[in-house]
Amino acid sequence: MSLLRPDLAVIAANVAPGSRVLDVGCGDGTLMLALRDKGCDARGMELDSANVGLCVGKGLSVIQGDADRDLAFYPDQSVDYAILSQTLQTTMRPDRVLEELLRIGRRAFVSFPNFAHWRVRLSLLWGGRMPVTRLLPVAWYETPNIHHLTVDDFRELVRSRGITVEGAWFLSGDQTCSPAAANFRAEHAVFLLTR
Repeated sequence: MSLLRPDLAVIAANVAPGSRVLDVGCGDGTLMLALRDKGCDARGMELDSANVGLCVGKGLSVIQGDADRDLAFYPDQSVDYAILSQTLQTTMRPDRVLEELLRIGRRAFVSFPNFAHWRVRLSLLWGGRMPVTRLLPVAWYETPNIHHLTVDDFRELVRSRGITVEGAWFLSGDQTCSPAAANFRAEHAVFLLTR
């Protein structure tokens, strides 16, 4: 198995072998390859045509599509897991995309950068500028991130929608960290959700 980004490693470790999976915003297919190695039937949707080509070249089943528009074409409960890694904050309507994930999948994994992490706060407080970090590596004007959410924002969204959190993992750098003060301490979050 290839070396996975930390949030993808959490997801891969917690998807049951042999599951049917839809990876929305699958990028270059790295997670799909790891899931295929676990005997999963992994399919993908990706907006970027170059990444779609990379995936197809690796023998992966990926279509070009937009999470904001094209999830509506998938049937209800058609996969065991719908996955959205580091993509929620780039969608036009994250709330609707989340509802679609839970309609399509029996469970949904969602990972995202936490914009309330202490380094982000410090950058804004002392420098007065949006941060550029290892995990948020581009300037504000070139970032695909259009919704800057926090762990607490996400928790409130799922609570208000009656969504059950089956699992949550918080990452600081490449390591998991305690859920205590995750809104302040975690750079990224991974949630496993169900209805």
